[in-house]
Amino acid sequence: MAMRTTRKANYPQWYQEVVSEADMAENSSSPGCMVIKAWGYGIWERIQRVMDEQIKETGHENYYFPMFIPLSFFQKEADHVEGFAKEMAVVTHSRLVNEDGKLKPSSPLDEPLIVRPTSETIIADSFSKWVKSYRDLPILLNQWANVVRWEMRPRLFLRTREFLWQEGHTVHANAKEAEDETKRMLEVYRDVSENALAMPVLVGKKPEHEKFPGAIDTYCIEAMMQDGKALQAGTSHFLGQNFAKSADIKFVNQNNAQEYAYTSSWGVSTRLIGGVIMCHADDDGMVVPPCIAPYQIVIVPIFKKPEDKEKVSAYIENLQKQLKNQTSFGEKIRVKVDSRDKPSVDKSWEWIRKGAPMVCEIGPRDVDNNGLMLKERIYLNTPEGKKIMNSDEFVANVGKRLEELQHQMYEKAKARLEQNIRTDITSPEDFAAYFANSNEWIEDGKQGKVAFVRGKWCGDTATEEILKSMKITIRCIPFDQSGTTGKCLLTGKEATLDVIYARSY
Repeated sequence: MAMRTTRKANYPQWYQEVVSEADMAENSSSPGCMVIKAWGYGIWERIQRVMDEQIKETGHENYYFPMFIPLSFFQKEADHVEGFAKEMAVVTHSRLVNEDGKLKPSSPLDEPLIVRPTSETIIADSFSKWVKSYRDLPILLNQWANVVRWEMRPRLFLRTREFLWQEGHTVHANAKEAEDETKRMLEVYRDVSENALAMPVLVGKKPEHEKFPGAIDTYCIEAMMQDGKALQAGTSHFLGQNFAKSADIKFVNQNNAQEYAYTSSWGVSTRLIGGVIMCHADDDGMVVPPCIAPYQIVIVPIFKKPEDKEKVSAYIENLQKQLKNQTSFGEKIRVKVDSRDKPSVDKSWEWIRKGAPMVCEIGPRDVDNNGLMLKERIYLNTPEGKKIMNSDEFVANVGKRLEELQHQMYEKAKARLEQNIRTDITSPEDFAAYFANSNEWIEDGKQGKVAFVRGKWCGDTATEEILKSMKITIRCIPFDQSGTTGKCLLTGKEATLDVIYARSY
């Protein structure tokens, strides 16, 4: 029962169908926005929980700031407002009045309010009130919130006008502390992406023309999707004193002299769910890494005769209790019994479409044999993907097995990434010919038609126009530089910087 559209036939359409068939989200009647449904939001809750724990372990505390930001706050930081101006939603009136049966805006605001596209300016305003002395520093805070950016080409989870995210903000006494914090939180993002989402990433710095508006440096994690395109999965920004100067964040240092503080910010969003879909889903639907699955095991009762219902239900109830006492990834296993009045085959396929890591089917014969039929989602179409198991054996090993499935998902995605980073393209001519091709689904174990190129870049700002004409971007300047010299793949000039070139979302 494969999807109507396969990855190879039409990757964008396949993506939309995966989201729909998994019942994760849908387009809202509010243009450009989405309704995140229970399974999709459950995945976000799991990502949020894993990440929130790690953020708190690094000493940050959760705050909440207003979603309405005075326009004047943005005007203080010229680069920042220019970077977000085209995406801003603006509140100009405070009420509606009824005129001739039509509602019209009334009572103009004294100052327009921007609906939060990001919170650097409003948080910097609070920092300016809280920071007086070096003894007040550092301040490490985090916020879970919604954001509004007026996207013109929305796509569920990847780009919508309102989305959910996490944003961290810190203020420090010196540049080194702020930059160290920027890189430390990037490492948290890498760890969560690879170990919770099973999504391998490349880590590095953004080139000057790709950095966050108003930042000194922007660092990022970049993931490869199954069509060879890059997805920016998270960013962390060293802001230097730019926002401190515009918001007047000053403190008296240990020498009793006043100076501006140094700040950082970093964030990820529900775009991560889009990344999980495009990294792991297949032609049968969604595949959710066990660590972030709302339910790791779904039990589907099977019985035709009414007299079998009590017997099967009692057996499942006992099994569910046993499973809930087991642990995986340091937590109790999450189990759901699907007892809806629907055909069992339909329920099983529904959970396969959703990508539940394990689906257990249990009927009267399984009860008699103290067994169950196990379907492991990532092995659905292989001989080992469906097997009859002893119930006691299953319970005893299920925690470890879920962790093994998680690791195998990561290794599969990692192999795809490594196999599809081209390092043998060394001239502008070969580079242009390579990206003249179209992206397509990367078949596992094979090299795709177009994916990533790791090659030289001269750093010339004029190359931005070349990149635009080719519809590609420099995803990052990897931390692991080779130190060699070669030809810039855009200009042919001598260059030493290694960069990752790719098409992107």
